[in-house]
Amino acid sequence: MVELRRDVDFEGPIVTGFTPNGYKIGDQRFDSGLLLSPEQALSWDMPGRNNLNLTDIIAALDLSPAPEFLLFGSGSKMEQPTASFRRAAEAAKLGIEVMDSRAAARAWGVLRAEERWIIGAFMPLR
Repeated sequence: MVELRRDVDFEGPIVTGFTPNGYKIGDQRFDSGLLLSPEQALSWDMPGRNNLNLTDIIAALDLSPAPEFLLFGSGSKMEQPTASFRRAAEAAKLGIEVMDSRAAARAWGVLRAEERWIIGAFMPLR
């Protein structure tokens, strides 16, 4: 397991490490995908890359005010979400930043240290 250092204090969940299939938030393990907001971390049993549903992600995180953008971790390698998912984000006026899930987990900490009001959807690492 890889551990990440937390040098900056801020409120909300921060990815502190990786498990073989997922993530650690503090002492809690998520051996699945992960949904994050500045207020919470949720296990995400995502429906498969072709069935991603932005409405379900936003509803699960229930964030107010609306987030600036979605940080999307696409698993072990960087892959764009489907065109329909990107169109849904565009219609919701929500930008998407895509990277592999390990990079997204590290970027989450940097962006939250800057107090960015964002959400994250990280696919499992397996």
